Amino acid sequence: MISLQQIFTKAFASVGVTINGDKTWDIQVHNPKLYSRIVGGGSIAFGEAYMDGWWDCEDVDEFLHRVLYHRLDKKLPRDINTAIYYLNAKFKNRQTLGRAKEVAYKHYDIGNELFEKMLDSRMQYSCGYWEKAESLEEAQEAKLDLICRKLKLEKGMTLLEIGCGWGGFAKYVTQKYGVSVVGITISEQQAILARELNKGLPVEIRVQDYRDVNEKFDRVVSIAMLEAVGYRNFRNYMEVADRNLKDDGIFFIHTIGGNYDAKTTDPWIDKYIFPNGMLPSASQLSKAWQGLFVLEDWHNFGTYYDPTLMAWLKKFEENWESIKHDYDETFYRMWRFFLCASAASFRSRKNHLWHIVLTKPVRLGIYQSVR
Repeated sequence: MISLQQIFTKAFASVGVTINGDKTWDIQVHNPKLYSRIVGGGSIAFGEAYMDGWWDCEDVDEFLHRVLYHRLDKKLPRDINTAIYYLNAKFKNRQTLGRAKEVAYKHYDIGNELFEKMLDSRMQYSCGYWEKAESLEEAQEAKLDLICRKLKLEKGMTLLEIGCGWGGFAKYVTQKYGVSVVGITISEQQAILARELNKGLPVEIRVQDYRDVNEKFDRVVSIAMLEAVGYRNFRNYMEVADRNLKDDGIFFIHTIGGNYDAKTTDPWIDKYIFPNGMLPSASQLSKAWQGLFVLEDWHNFGTYYDPTLMAWLKKFEENWESIKHDYDETFYRMWRFFLCASAASFRSRKNHLWHIVLTKPVRLGIYQSVR
């Protein structure tokens, strides 16, 4: 009878990975019970086993890229708990008003210092634009510049930012373009830093759910927030944007997207990183805005998320000594696994980064796309 170790050895070998090999992407197994743990617990068990030190790999990102690119995760035995998890997500709204703040408690409120040490000076927690950039700082500034050019901003305009993070975009647009901003977040920690960063500027930061906003703005912007909305709420999300956007305005979305319609995210990501989140597909989004908006531009530069995440990983590892007093070794391994797995998902083109520009059908004129 073939053992689980033999099954995994053969599967990994098919993608160029040798168990306990000498290549940087070879997995080093420290506990022989790893294979049964994975079969019994799926992706949660695989990630937790790394957190517990059951296996190691110098280049976790490249190891996972090989697994994802060759769809090895779909070919190995799947546990019953994972199947039940996906089935529950199909019938349950996991992004209700009551559950919306879970991601803030679990992720964004774990400590501003961590993000300050990992991100660029403007604390942009989303994909940079690396077309001409040679550093994380340059890539994030290029991203902000690109978004503003797509928004066709003019002095005196009003802008609603759905999911304002730590306020870096709000500061950039007010200082460079002379617009006024209302930024909303569900994270108390983000709001504190965002208000401090934008002190003295025409920026109002609110701790508020996007569904509760009912005003009119020249521009509506959503950067790296749609991933938390959930497929059951995509239509409502578009209706909120429509309700708050003037007839001649522009609605801009910066979001990660997937190749297939989904109902939830990976179970490990859901448990440890982004609870209740999921990545939209192109068909899910286009259906959600049908009848509300006209598609003006759709720009995919998902491959740029790979160098963005690797730059975050480098800074996280370099600055770990200065922030580890608030965390433990398990957190360090969890966070490293998260960044590496995310980079692998973009490198393998399983995930993408989309810029979507929408306008109302009543808006006249031609929208000139920019890159």
